[in-house]
Amino acid sequence: LAPRQNRTAARGRCRATLAMGFMAMFKKKDPKDLVREWQSKMRTEMRGVDRQIRDIQREEKGVQKSIKDCAKRNDLRSMRLLAKEIVASRRTVARLYENKAQMNSVSMMLTEQLATVRSVGHLEKSTEVLAAMNGLVRNADVRDSMREMSKEMAKSGLIEELVNDALEDINGVDDLEAETDKEVNKILAEIAGETAVTLPGAERARVAPKAVAAEPEPSLRAETQREAPVDDLQARLDAIRAMEEAS
Repeated sequence: LAPRQNRTAARGRCRATLAMGFMAMFKKKDPKDLVREWQSKMRTEMRGVDRQIRDIQREEKGVQKSIKDCAKRNDLRSMRLLAKEIVASRRTVARLYENKAQMNSVSMMLTEQLATVRSVGHLEKSTEVLAAMNGLVRNADVRDSMREMSKEMAKSGLIEELVNDALEDINGVDDLEAETDKEVNKILAEIAGETAVTLPGAERARVAPKAVAAEPEPSLRAETQREAPVDDLQARLDAIRAMEEAS
């Protein structure tokens, strides 16, 4: 009889434990705990963004050194390819800084929600948080973590459920390509400097001479001489690129 009673008691305790587990699963979290949890996740994501930025900037220094080496070898084609890598990396860094600013904005808005919870006892729906989270979800760098957090926010009633979060902006591709070419030439002038001016190809593609202008003042002449290498490099790089496209 005693063993049977023990088994019955054990089954009763097991049922009670399971019931408490199910209750804990479906129990609604305290809004203050939710807000603090989201803020902690945002801080973690922002630290991750800082690490990405540092890594990209460190890699860019290596690419800059490679561009200078290519200039010494008169390898303009490789210089342009490497310069495009720098253009892409700087755009990525700019996008990451924008992500971090949006995350910091969401964190500050969550701090305001904490004050609301203390006064009314619950979270209030926020269109500002919705807009910021929608922007973060559309960005591939942080999409997965922000999508998961937005689902938690929607479940808690802080924001509406996000829709069409996978849409990408594909407009302005031609303008982006034209802007890339300008940035490539600017980076080559910035990094290679006078070294690139001595490229044999640049000498072969020398542009037509300009009309002779009036002799400038001595002070202006010195300033013009300082700016001439960069302007000359820009013109020659453009001419070489035109010849490459024609061939």
